[in-house]
Amino acid sequence: MLVCLAGVAGIAVLVVLSSVHMPQFGGSDHPYRDRAVPAAAQRQTANVISAVNFDQRALDTLGEESILLASVVGAAVLLRPGKKEREQQARPRPGRVLESTKLAGYVLLPLTLVLGVDIVAHGGITPGGGFQGGVVLATGLHLTYVSGNFSALERIRPFAVFEQGEVLGAAGFVGLGLAGLAATSAFLANTLPLGHLGALVSGGTVQLLSAAVGVEVASGVTVMLAQFFEQALVIRRDSGDGGGAGQGAGTEASA
Repeated sequence: MLVCLAGVAGIAVLVVLSSVHMPQFGGSDHPYRDRAVPAAAQRQTANVISAVNFDQRALDTLGEESILLASVVGAAVLLRPGKKEREQQARPRPGRVLESTKLAGYVLLPLTLVLGVDIVAHGGITPGGGFQGGVVLATGLHLTYVSGNFSALERIRPFAVFEQGEVLGAAGFVGLGLAGLAATSAFLANTLPLGHLGALVSGGTVQLLSAAVGVEVASGVTVMLAQFFEQALVIRRDSGDGGGAGQGAGTEASA
């Protein structure tokens, strides 16, 4: 509690000091805009948001990525089976999913995955990037569950692979930062060739950092959802009547 109070007090002081020096709300002075846009153009990054996230303020993005990683780890710890909880295989119950819903899910699955990859790959030149594309990829996989087939979701979502992917994505971001530190003595310095404005390969390290974030976000969201599914579809507190989850999972949880 003392450590928490000390941290809160320190943050409160910083917030007050920064608020005092902020420009007046609603004014015509926008120094951040006037500096961020030319900086993005100089680095041949057509998407200014990606230039800010993965170049001008890439260190902040590393912090955001670390927050997501910590959130996934925290959720996994909180959702561990308790002392009074136990796993029990229940009798499978046929799912009640409309055939049209199944068809839509199976058709949209590959399209959504391709869209997610496209958003990540083109994050430096069009709206999008690693965060947005990673979420699309993770949720796209779960269209299989919406289609009423949890077993198929488990097959296309190997848990161990996505756990490793989350770590590799975060490590890749840090590795690029260390490479910039070794080359220019500045962590996360943009050291790769910048290319031409609007080209797919442009912006230097922007695209690579966006891809690393895409891998980490897609893997992290998938792992987190897997933890929730584990709790909702496998863990149960009482013996019950052994009914299924209603989606072909063959397990259920007591509310």
